[in-house]
Amino acid sequence: MRVTEILKQGKIISGKRRRDWRQEVAFFCLRISMLLVFLILLMILFDITQKGFGVISWSFLTEAPRSGMKEGGIYPAIVGTFYVTLIATFFAVPLGIMAAIYLNEYALQGRLNRLIRISLRNMAGVPSIVFGLFGVALFVQLMGFKPSLLAAGLTLGLLTLPVTVTAAEEALKAVPKSYREGGLALGATQWQMIKTLVLPSAIPGMLTGVILGLSRAAGETAPILFTGAAFFLPYLPNSPFSQFMALPYHLFILATQHHDISGVRPLAYGTAFVLLVLVFLLNLSAVLLRYRYRKKIKQA
Repeated sequence: MRVTEILKQGKIISGKRRRDWRQEVAFFCLRISMLLVFLILLMILFDITQKGFGVISWSFLTEAPRSGMKEGGIYPAIVGTFYVTLIATFFAVPLGIMAAIYLNEYALQGRLNRLIRISLRNMAGVPSIVFGLFGVALFVQLMGFKPSLLAAGLTLGLLTLPVTVTAAEEALKAVPKSYREGGLALGATQWQMIKTLVLPSAIPGMLTGVILGLSRAAGETAPILFTGAAFFLPYLPNSPFSQFMALPYHLFILATQHHDISGVRPLAYGTAFVLLVLVFLLNLSAVLLRYRYRKKIKQA
């Protein structure tokens, strides 16, 4: 009996050693992959920062482009990007959060609910150019908005809507079930329970998903390419139905379509640097808001 027990223990130990060896190899490959991705990202950021930071000046940030975009600044593009992202926010955020609340708190968990969730996840993987063409058909042609700030903002709102709904629903799912049961046991209605107990706990996750989705929208070119972005406008949009300049489209033109690409390359790097800083600030605000709300919840 002792011999068989010793043999069994030996097999168990050798099996653990094999598993430990495979685990170490897997972790090593993961670390190498992470390091490679980080180095590539660092190289891109270093290149844009090195070549774009020297272009940044007060006149570059506050003046309109002139002389065929060879001189001047990118102020109309900055303002246009802000406006179109603001319209996308007002459209996508309330609609996405309300849809997530209904799907997670009210809807019956059946086939229809699963089909809606699958559709949302598939929509999140649809190329942005498809959303741009859909925005042209729906907002520009069918609804008669013409190429404008409103059409482009609503198209970007549709682009971020699947991400907003998914992030908000995941944040709602992360709230413990005991919160809901405790609120209902105290005599609160379902909406009162959601408003006072569930939503405050889910807000950090919701905000993170929403702002990350909007930061992606702020850097998109294809959806606004057909729905309102202009090649060259030396003035600011004066209504939601005006065309506008935007940083992603402006960068696209400077880098690929300008008749003097080598001459405007420094301006292209400066525009890329400003867009990079804008996206970074949006992502940083997501982190700070999440930290702030988590701190409030812990103190409460």
